[in-house]
Amino acid sequence: MGLTKIHLRFFLLILALATSVASAQELSGPELLKKAIEYHDPNGIWESFKGNLVVAMKTPDKKERVSDIIIDLPQEYFKLTSTKDGIALSQILDKGACTLALNGNDQFSEEEAKAHRLNCERANMMKNYYTYLYGLPMKLKDSGTHIAPSTARRVFKGKEYIVLKVYYDETVGKDTWYFYFDPGTYAMEVYQFFHDETKNDGEYILLSGVEEIGTIKMPKTRAWYYNKDDKYLGTDLLRSGSVLLD
Repeated sequence: MGLTKIHLRFFLLILALATSVASAQELSGPELLKKAIEYHDPNGIWESFKGNLVVAMKTPDKKERVSDIIIDLPQEYFKLTSTKDGIALSQILDKGACTLALNGNDQFSEEEAKAHRLNCERANMMKNYYTYLYGLPMKLKDSGTHIAPSTARRVFKGKEYIVLKVYYDETVGKDTWYFYFDPGTYAMEVYQFFHDETKNDGEYILLSGVEEIGTIKMPKTRAWYYNKDDKYLGTDLLRSGSVLLD
């Protein structure tokens, strides 16, 4: 009996230690974000980022659209030149000042502007779109962003991830986002958003490959799908990227 009690005490001690270690390994939301940023932006250069990205967007049954993007965060400068079907649209935001051009000409009709959705509101939307998606996960430090205090383990497409839940002030965005990180490297490999999670609406995005722009690790490929039926929507391919020198 005495030996049995010793074995039992030893087992309970090991179980307690194992539980303690497992609990200690579960990161809080802010801790996970910190580790993810350390992986993607180890030198902390995103806030001073000046770079050129070339992105090809492929969607089913449509021709490829190629976007040449310049992002200069310190100078508050953004330029997007997108080409599709031989038509080039240019959108520039320089400290809030908006300049538009159609095939290199800043004189175009209202009908042409409407047909090509060439307006300053869309220019701002595209600036936010590209700086947000290619600035992740660093952009999750922006004001108006709320990080859930705890994280979760979740299997997605056959792989286990450590998952961060994020929501925003209403003035910033109304969607609920989930970011999936490799539990070993903390590389971001999936993100997903819902307009209304109870309806399983919204989309998920699978990330693959890495393009190093300076020392920032950005996803090479982003493939988009609907949450509700896994319908494929399209792929963004980061063809090239470079840091712009002063």
